[in-house]
Amino acid sequence: MSVCISRFDGPPDPALIRRLVELTQSGLPLVENPWAWIGERLDLDEDAVLTLLRQLQDDGAIRRIAAVPNHYRLGYKHNGMTVWDIDDAEIGRLGPLLGSQPFVSHCYRRPRRDGWRYNLFAMVHGRSAEEIEDYRAQIRQLLSDACQADEMLVSSRILKKTGLRV
Repeated sequence: MSVCISRFDGPPDPALIRRLVELTQSGLPLVENPWAWIGERLDLDEDAVLTLLRQLQDDGAIRRIAAVPNHYRLGYKHNGMTVWDIDDAEIGRLGPLLGSQPFVSHCYRRPRRDGWRYNLFAMVHGRSAEEIEDYRAQIRQLLSDACQADEMLVSSRILKKTGLRV
């Protein structure tokens, strides 16, 4: 019988962090409670796991925890990174609005660069090229006059996506 730590105080132990990364670097298992699953393997209770993860996120070691679906296996074979030249005064309002659209998997602001005018990026996924173009039209309507230009960057190949490795 193992004894679970019921609290987590102070700076995280580097060995504990390494074990956490090793357990999660290939993704979390599809179980009812992944936090309890991690806790069982680290001899921590669920609250301690969540506290550790929050602390690592607050410290900047973890940026986010999110589901990363395989869009191709779900039937979404068309995708593109749409890029938008948005009035800087409006991007704080329009960025979250664009990111909340059901066909946008992620959306973020990027600084403009010499020769690159676009400052808002949104990844869209669809079942056909026509569907993607419809989504772009919806985005144009949503952004209205605050949008000066847009393009879509299409992937030329699929890269293997993996998490952090130790």
